[in-house]
Amino acid sequence: MYLSIEKKKEIFAKYGKSESNTGSTEGQIALFTYRIAHLSKHLKDNPKDFNTEKALVRLVGKRRSLLDYLMKKDIIRYRELIGELKLRR
Repeated sequence: MYLSIEKKKEIFAKYGKSESNTGSTEGQIALFTYRIAHLSKHLKDNPKDFNTEKALVRLVGKRRSLLDYLMKKDIIRYRELIGELKLRR
């Protein structure tokens, strides 16, 4: 599988508050970003995989809503996360 337990722990340790805190907004956004990148690469190789395309659109929407929540809650953390994940140009 492309997303191992070790990789998840690494993502949550880097972006979340701790390795075991999987509910933090920053950790979830980072995990969604990793999954979105993987699905985007898959769709470049398999353009007719419409189920994956639907899942990708759903993930992008979830990430967008979490980013909106973080922006309303704490704009400084939002800007730091955007910079770390390179989501904006």
